Amino acid sequence: MTSPTAATSVSRRRQRSTRVTVAVALIALAAVVVLGSVASGNNALVVVSAFVAVALGAGSVKITHSELLQTRRDAAEDRAKQAAAYRDITARRAKENMEFAETMQARIAARQEVISQLETELSKALERAATATLKMNSEARRADLSEKAHKELALQLDESDTRAAEAIVRVAELEAEIDTLRSELDSWKTAARQEKRKGA
Repeated sequence: MTSPTAATSVSRRRQRSTRVTVAVALIALAAVVVLGSVASGNNALVVVSAFVAVALGAGSVKITHSELLQTRRDAAEDRAKQAAAYRDITARRAKENMEFAETMQARIAARQEVISQLETELSKALERAATATLKMNSEARRADLSEKAHKELALQLDESDTRAAEAIVRVAELEAEIDTLRSELDSWKTAARQEKRKGA
């Protein structure tokens, strides 16, 4: 099944070839009329055939001229369609670039918020670790001073060690998570800058 554009171009070619054929036929007819009148030797017939030949030549020129104008109009229409298509493509790409930039900005903002929350948790964990360490040191001093409460203090010391170890592990986990998120954020920022440069 042919598209409307293809059908239109085929009909234009047929019309053009018909016009050119008619123009050539008019010139050939003018030549035959002139040759026939010259061969007859009648001066009046030669004059009449000359006027007919001029008229046929003018008609042929008119047909050729209209063909030239139609070709120029078609070419201008094709160029206008191409310009409109390029304009649509450019507008679509600009829209896609804007959407990508907005998405990347939203992701970066979300990651920065997560990083700030993790930093807050990290500072609290560090405070808890420092407090646990102070308690551990204080309890160790008390254990040295009192042999009588040795067992109880040893138990408290073990609990403090456990809490301190858990706090240290949590601090390490939070620091690792923050480092991962920062590197991810840096890669997204780099991608966003590259995409903006491409869009520009």
